[in-house]
Amino acid sequence: ARVMITGANGTGKEVVAHIIHENSSRAKKVMVEVNCAAIPSELIESELFGHTKGSFTSAIKDRAGKFEQADGGTLFLDEIGNLSYALQAKMLTALQNRTVTRVGGRSEIRFDIRLITATNRNVESMVAEQTFRQDLFYRINTIALHLPPLRERAADIVPLAEMFLSRYASAYGRPVPALTPDAAQKL
Repeated sequence: ARVMITGANGTGKEVVAHIIHENSSRAKKVMVEVNCAAIPSELIESELFGHTKGSFTSAIKDRAGKFEQADGGTLFLDEIGNLSYALQAKMLTALQNRTVTRVGGRSEIRFDIRLITATNRNVESMVAEQTFRQDLFYRINTIALHLPPLRERAADIVPLAEMFLSRYASAYGRPVPALTPDAAQKL
């Protein structure tokens, strides 16, 4: 099933995506990650769907897109709420047909992926405002996971602090310090 993970920045959406992949039947296959907000709008289509040699000035050779690269594995699209409306239509077509056509290409390329998406935006509001396609939203939102911010999960603070203390003590070859009850209370 396709999974959409929502939550504020820093809530662990990427961590959850990795956990889903690592515990799936596709765990031995590749997980391809794309931060949709970090790629300029004029390049995102080529990044996702690939391109053929000569399709634009800097296309000096054929290049597989992220859908092709993730074939057999998982494609994680972070910040999917940042995609343009036009690209959302192309993504919907790709997901419905399970094929992509590279920019400048003519042939369809089949893919088999597990799709996980994430966003810090309220996609339901975006659908109501018609800035996010409703049909794409329903296609990618089979399983919805919302990660609340840490301020709403106070019980997680001390275990997280202890995990970070252990991780960094190990990384720097130091003994693991213990949180005092006073320090834990302040956290």
